[in-house]
Amino acid sequence: MDSISVGGRTATVDEPLRCAVFLSGSGSGMEALVHAQRNQTLLHQTVVVVANKTGIEGLERARRLGVPTLVVEQNHEGGSRSREEHEAEILSQMKEYNVELVVLAGYMRLLSPLFLSDWTNRVVNIHPSFLPHFPGAHAHREVLASQTTITGCTVHLVDEGMDTGTILAQRIVPVFKDDDESTLSARVKVEEHRLYPQVLTWIAEGRVHLTEGGVSIVGAEGPQVG
Repeated sequence: MDSISVGGRTATVDEPLRCAVFLSGSGSGMEALVHAQRNQTLLHQTVVVVANKTGIEGLERARRLGVPTLVVEQNHEGGSRSREEHEAEILSQMKEYNVELVVLAGYMRLLSPLFLSDWTNRVVNIHPSFLPHFPGAHAHREVLASQTTITGCTVHLVDEGMDTGTILAQRIVPVFKDDDESTLSARVKVEEHRLYPQVLTWIAEGRVHLTEGGVSIVGAEGPQVG
């Protein structure tokens, strides 16, 4: 296949890549990303935070940061909407923000083919393990149960599976004998908060391409693991 650019366009300081951050929980990753974008004048900007439930800490963090929020709940008028109906409402409401890249940060729902067909190669996620090992919602628990000495975090494109999309970059994090889920999570988050802004910058710079051989990042050699 020909080389396919991830993200759609090359951004500039005056016109940064417009990102929607999707979350379902505390929003610590979103907050770290917004601070990085503002403090480092990066080529991407969070223009809206999208949540699938009310009353979560992530929405309060967004409001404190002055980032617009959009809440579309699964349940509507006393009934539960299908995943496709729920996502169609998100896509409809998101149009006014001129979003160019969807950034998942603790969004605890799988996206459907309906959503992904509209956003091919423009949805990314960060996962708190060294994929393909320990996908899913309980990565830290499973890492500790396995007694492995290495974990990490992974930024990947999103497909219809559970953390199965094309890997863009990873960071290695050690696992210590006295770790519990809390201490391990804290250590992994440090690397997540470094890695995500970096990968989004590569995308905004137009450096990330999908090729027959996998992923190519212009100006980088070898797999993006550190």
